[in-house]
Amino acid sequence: MFEVIALSFAFTFGLAVRRLGLPPLVGFLAAGFAIHAVGPALGLPDKTGEILDHVAHLGVLLLLFAVGLKLRLGQLAQPQVFGTALIHSAITTAVFSLGLVVFLRLDWPTALLLGVVLSFSSTVFSAKVLEAKRDIGAFYGRTAIGILVVQDIVALAVLSLYSGQAPSPWALALLATLPVLRPVLHWLLDISGHDELLILAGMLLAIVAGGAGFQAVGLGAEIGALVIGLLLSTHNRAKELSDSLWGLKELFLVGFFLQIGMSGLPGMQDLILALVLTLLLPLKGALFFALLLSFRLRARTAFLTALNLTAYSEFSLIVAATVLPDWLVPLALAVSLSFVFAAPLDRFADRLFIRLEPHLKGFEARRVHRDELPTDLGTASVLILGMGRTGTAAYDQITPHLSAVGIDADTYRVQAHVAAGRRVLFADVEDAGFWRGLRLPGIEGVILAMDSIEAKESAAHALRAKGFRGPIVSHALYEEHVLRLKTAGADHIYQTMNQAGIGLADQAARAIALDRQPASFIEV
Repeated sequence: MFEVIALSFAFTFGLAVRRLGLPPLVGFLAAGFAIHAVGPALGLPDKTGEILDHVAHLGVLLLLFAVGLKLRLGQLAQPQVFGTALIHSAITTAVFSLGLVVFLRLDWPTALLLGVVLSFSSTVFSAKVLEAKRDIGAFYGRTAIGILVVQDIVALAVLSLYSGQAPSPWALALLATLPVLRPVLHWLLDISGHDELLILAGMLLAIVAGGAGFQAVGLGAEIGALVIGLLLSTHNRAKELSDSLWGLKELFLVGFFLQIGMSGLPGMQDLILALVLTLLLPLKGALFFALLLSFRLRARTAFLTALNLTAYSEFSLIVAATVLPDWLVPLALAVSLSFVFAAPLDRFADRLFIRLEPHLKGFEARRVHRDELPTDLGTASVLILGMGRTGTAAYDQITPHLSAVGIDADTYRVQAHVAAGRRVLFADVEDAGFWRGLRLPGIEGVILAMDSIEAKESAAHALRAKGFRGPIVSHALYEEHVLRLKTAGADHIYQTMNQAGIGLADQAARAIALDRQPASFIEV
């Protein structure tokens, strides 16, 4: 009965909110509240909460493992990452704590703990949104994830302090063996193949090696899953592993959002407190924006990062369940409302920035961050946007005949291409500022090789708006994308699967024709 009710409510509410233009996760939260309200009358088992806790935990571990697969250790050492995370946490903790003492007459220890947990942002929400937009590799996405990782490390220390559960002496031994463990993990991934064993290997590494292994020494299962993902991030099959776990991770995460909604039905006081905390979210986002600008990030990067971080953290529920049970329901409602508030803003973040750009650009520093310098295309005649597998193959195929330059929003991918001898530059093609500063004097053709259909549409529109009249060539995974790309300005569109089939047929025809030729004998 549990699975019948949970799946039915999750699908119904998720589909309903999607029809309203909101992400399905908002519907999953609403489904959790609905199950809590009517579940007992429908015969919901008593152990439903325990089952959902377990499913949600697996989903969080798989999500953080997948995030780790797309990170680099050097990313956490960036000043704009740890500086913003620590300063923001300190300021918001002080403000929330003081407000709780003054207005709710709380004692300082309780107010301080609540201030700490309210200062954090949701790792699960932010990572899920970035993955859905395929922006984890973008500069702003990596900055947001880096800040969240630093916050999670601080959160682990806070939880250990208040719960009295310090890491065991074996924790240092485990951390010391990580460099030795890395080749073993890479070897395990190498021998796992490409089928269901790869999925099992990913679950083993995320849940057993990372989750259970780190939890056993008091370091936290979530941090463990993230660290194991980081150790595998340089493996050439990291993306394949992440893709193989995608559907499984998404299914388990439904349990996470249902779990938040099922934390309890709020009373009037809980609702008022949650609404007040939700109204304070813009101030939290504004502080992120100001701090990121102080580290010389451009207005667009700071704005997108701040929006992505403007939600309360699920960590507050973990703390409440452990040491503040009386605060679990209002915090669960505040976290839920923060997701409802942040989800549509994240979805329309680029459009919002375009509207607000005249006002926000004035806050930029004169000298921008080195990762956000303007792009010069030089003398190239072909521009390739998106340097993943498709873009790289196009670059290698065309460069013997024409001069090409690639553009990608992932600085680590750009560095790898440059090291391999390719001319690839860093830029975000969905950034209107990039297009305003771009000059196309020698460009004769453009190849759109990004994953996102929205990014391709945006790039095609921008190219035509700049007056580019050359051919724009793109690939499309689905038939319905073809018309969208043509409407945006693309000339030649190739459906990926169709072209793969045509290529296979051509190769087969050539092989058959060669086999039919009479054998030739050479006399010696």
